[in-house]
Amino acid sequence: MLRLLKRNRRTTSEYIFDNINILLMIFICFITLYPIWYVIVNSLNEGMDAMKGGIYWWPREFTLDNYKAVLSNEGILTSFGVTVAKTIIGTISHVFFTAMVAYALSRKDLRGRNIYMFVGIVTMFFSGGLIPYFLLLRDIGLLNNFLVYIIPALFNFFHLIIFVSFFRELPTSLEEAAKIDGASDLKIFFKVVIPLSMPVIATIALFQGVYQWNDYFAGVIFVNDADLQPIQTYLYKVVAESSSNQMMVNAPSGVAAKSLTSQSLKLATMVITTLPIVLVYPFLQKYFVKGMLIGSVKG
Repeated sequence: MLRLLKRNRRTTSEYIFDNINILLMIFICFITLYPIWYVIVNSLNEGMDAMKGGIYWWPREFTLDNYKAVLSNEGILTSFGVTVAKTIIGTISHVFFTAMVAYALSRKDLRGRNIYMFVGIVTMFFSGGLIPYFLLLRDIGLLNNFLVYIIPALFNFFHLIIFVSFFRELPTSLEEAAKIDGASDLKIFFKVVIPLSMPVIATIALFQGVYQWNDYFAGVIFVNDADLQPIQTYLYKVVAESSSNQMMVNAPSGVAAKSLTSQSLKLATMVITTLPIVLVYPFLQKYFVKGMLIGSVKG
């Protein structure tokens, strides 16, 4: 018993080390979360009063006028709908298309499999550049088209590698039994492989869903139609002050326009555009870690 107590008793150096780690983690959490809290607090404060500064922890003059002005703008509601649509459609199509390609490349009897993998790896490090990419999308008619968010994002080679690593670990006896029963490769993929691959599918869906939600670049470069631009592109315009002044002019009745500033509207727009993914991400973060480990260790 005495030996056990001695083993469980921490030394002074271990105690100091643990407390330093705790303090360090608290500090890292603070510097990570405080900027988000600062944006939220100032977005809930009256705009003219916020320009005086000195607001760090709580709103000095609480108001929801900033959010009323932002949400009353039809542009942000339309952009929000575009973002939701492209996130759902883009994620589902990306997962199934990449999974089908990965399933084919995971088969050892596929001719030229090593060549395809080599070419895919090269594309991870080298690209043709933005101008050839723009010209390509223009020639196939994707400019100012909702499909510009979907078709170019159907495939990602890094996600394919994760899929391939997972598919290679599936028991081959299951596929052999399905083939004996007369199942085709397509039926095996949907009836056998997909049900067994839900962990990796959830991982890739989360990767792609976060990307689709946060992507603003496609809307800036390839879409000029305001009705087809996602909410992150709308946020980009607000930050660039091309839309915030218009929201101040078109403030709804009941909102004191004098209390609105371009800065307060920017902060409120930032909160609205980022809040959904910020709320969802912590609950799904474990899938990111699991996705990075899939296929790395064989049982």
